[in-house]
Amino acid sequence: MDLNDQLKNLFPDHVSSEESSTPKKPDIWLQDDPIICKYEKRKGKPITILEGYNGADSDFKKLAKELKTKLSVGGTFKDGRIIIQGDYRDRIMQLLQDKGFNVKRVGG
Repeated sequence: MDLNDQLKNLFPDHVSSEESSTPKKPDIWLQDDPIICKYEKRKGKPITILEGYNGADSDFKKLAKELKTKLSVGGTFKDGRIIIQGDYRDRIMQLLQDKGFNVKRVGG
């Protein structure tokens, strides 16, 4: 008898969240055109730049915050672009593809 069976015996009226799962709507608008992921060096330090998102700025800011926390790095959102400190192109592209975005790698 596993935990779910025990809980059903204790609380027969309760419906678990796994059983009543509905398809979750993405909180960020997905676009048809790919997001450009490129690498630059500024003042000798590597940075990764994401641009080409044509949704709302608030959605792109949410995406920037999520990327910064998942990668544990600094970064900013300026002029419709996300600037991440360091060369994280591969990890960023994988995270965005997992969320359903089209990503295009530019520059090396």
